[in-house]
Amino acid sequence: MALHFTETELADRRTRACALMAARGLDGLLCFRQESMFWLTGYDTFGYVYFQCLYLGADGRMTLLTRAPDMRQARHTSVIDDVRIWMDQEGATPGDQLRDILEEHGCKGQRLGIEWEAYGLTANNGRMVDAALESFCTLEDASRVVSELRLIKSPAELAYVRRAAELADDAHAEAARLAIPGAFEGDILAAMQGAVFKGGGDYPGNEFIIGSGDDALLCRYFTGRRHLEAQDQLTLEFAGVYRRYHACLMRTFCIGDPPPRQREMYQIATDSLQAAKSALKPGRPIGEVFDAHSRVIDDAGMADHRLNACGYSLGTTYAPNWMDWPMFYTDNPVEAAPGMVFFIHIILFDSDAGLAMTTGQTVEVTADGCTALTRAPLELVIN
Repeated sequence: MALHFTETELADRRTRACALMAARGLDGLLCFRQESMFWLTGYDTFGYVYFQCLYLGADGRMTLLTRAPDMRQARHTSVIDDVRIWMDQEGATPGDQLRDILEEHGCKGQRLGIEWEAYGLTANNGRMVDAALESFCTLEDASRVVSELRLIKSPAELAYVRRAAELADDAHAEAARLAIPGAFEGDILAAMQGAVFKGGGDYPGNEFIIGSGDDALLCRYFTGRRHLEAQDQLTLEFAGVYRRYHACLMRTFCIGDPPPRQREMYQIATDSLQAAKSALKPGRPIGEVFDAHSRVIDDAGMADHRLNACGYSLGTTYAPNWMDWPMFYTDNPVEAAPGMVFFIHIILFDSDAGLAMTTGQTVEVTADGCTALTRAPLELVIN
């Protein structure tokens, strides 16, 4: 099998998940999040874009219901022994087959958790599950049961995150080398993604974000490429990925001598990043990270140019998104703890001046604070 963790570690994860279910009065869990399936069993696929469900009972028993193309995928990448297939045909209702599987497991009348917050569980499929299990069992939203357990990384997971951080640094080095007047954005992207692949890495959970000129003030990918001008700006947000674990970086490069306003924005963004890192401490709510970041920006008179969040947890995530739960925003009560991994990003977009400045690092929470995992320099890149 293509397992990236020992069977002992995977079994321990399921034991902890079962204990958490029992503590919350749940008899089982219906997993629709691919991240949960990977973390619990090693199962690695993009088949979650169709109907797919992993049942994990409080007694530890498992059954996966999926499509035929993923049968061998499950056998090859996971420790799941019981794999069932639903048939592709007009009018197929795999929700009914799921109910039959749950009946085999004695779930009738039980209280089951379900991951409603899952990209693979569309509204249509969710309604189908609701209809199939109506009056069969009680469903309770348990979207964060596994997510909470995934927050603190094991030593094996941290090793993968650190490798991902090295790959992110490699991608950064390629971008800094190529971002010169006349450079084509497509060449920069190819070199960055190529550095990750050459290092044994994986596709990211979402596209690398790239924008130059006026588009440097955007923080979403969109299609279209341009060449850098002699006086330009380039915003990049990207990830190194290894065994599905992400480590992210964000930077705005300057092509040509930047105006004083942009240099000022760089200094404010850098000071804000340092303040955010200083606020990320075990035992403290992560909302304080956002407050520390925004205080620096607001005191500098740039409150109108920041966003309302400044980062999020990172881990093993699947398309369409590498952002993991939870996020840095004001009053978020989740407490930081050693072994958590976060991406802190500082984003300043001055639409009036047409100027962008961003910076960011992936960090690990330690016993007394946090330490950067990505080592790309924070100095302003001017080419």
